[in-house]
Amino acid sequence: MITHYNGFIVMKARVYVSYKSTVLDPQGQTIQSALNGLGHKTITAVRQGKFFDIEIQAGTAKEQAQQEMDQVARDVLANPVMEDYRVEILD
Repeated sequence: MITHYNGFIVMKARVYVSYKSTVLDPQGQTIQSALNGLGHKTITAVRQGKFFDIEIQAGTAKEQAQQEMDQVARDVLANPVMEDYRVEILD
């Protein structure tokens, strides 16, 4: 998503972080159990996660933004031992 900030076009990125499929997700299990208890019996699994919306300085090249957001996700936002991440540059 591109927005305007003080007259400049600002690029946005969204970083999704979630547990790896091999890691137990107790909150997801609790949500799945609650949904089943509410009558949603077709739901057999829930995996929870989080996302971060990040604004990037105007004039940054899309490739540079992608690389930087990948580094930020890997180094700061996700625990690579337990979590996977995905970066989207929003248009």
